[in-house]
Amino acid sequence: MERIGAVLIDIDGVLTVSWEPLPGAVEAMEALRAAEVPLALVTNTTSRTRAAIARRLADSGFPVGPDDILTAPAVTAAHLRERHPGARCLLINTGDVRGDLSGVPLVEEEDGEGAVPDVVVLGGAGAAFTYAALNRAFHLVQQGAVLVAMHRNLYWRTADGLDLDSGAFLLGLERAARTEAVVTGKPSGAFFVAALAHLGADPARTLMVGDDIETDVLAAQHHGITGVLVRTGKYRPETHAAAEGAPDHVVDSFADVPALLGLPGS
Repeated sequence: MERIGAVLIDIDGVLTVSWEPLPGAVEAMEALRAAEVPLALVTNTTSRTRAAIARRLADSGFPVGPDDILTAPAVTAAHLRERHPGARCLLINTGDVRGDLSGVPLVEEEDGEGAVPDVVVLGGAGAAFTYAALNRAFHLVQQGAVLVAMHRNLYWRTADGLDLDSGAFLLGLERAARTEAVVTGKPSGAFFVAALAHLGADPARTLMVGDDIETDVLAAQHHGITGVLVRTGKYRPETHAAAEGAPDHVVDSFADVPALLGLPGS
């Protein structure tokens, strides 16, 4: 492998499951730090802010801080500030990510008819994805509101198994409203461009490590980044076999990445 100059790392399913570290993940990241490999944690997680994610990972021993993390909400906020400055946004999301949505005017459910949203933003699925909330989003999109989604993930891995994510609801909403959402998180090109710019990295010398063959790995490869699929998290052999492309590399877990890079002592 050509010498890698930077590494992009998914969090959920790669470093942790239900925020508990996977075996060898902390030690592997410590090895990357010791080798001074520039890295960024790139995640579609929508339940926590960058600062909260950094605190949780640091408490588990990962050598990371908020500046090492790029989230779908943060990229969404940048998109909204650039493409829809000042637009009133209805956010449907489980978890509080307002800290990463600076400069984005959010319309609350109780604001009434005087503050009709211009943009509907779908975050991560959970208790907030009620029939009433999704039906309101459907009505607003029919009336001309722009539909923005932080990601298209169909499911994610928890300690109890696979849980349904917002991509499953997004598909139905798009079909019903006869529209297509602008997706800001992975696998969008804008997300990977932002991650590369964050590190000042060349895509040809960057590695993307993920557990989602489509959203993480093949999407990264489409943008000239070397893809590494791990057999942890949401990885499923049948999904791997059915994918429309092949990962550049497949390893058992993130613990194998230092050896893949040929780092000393790995």
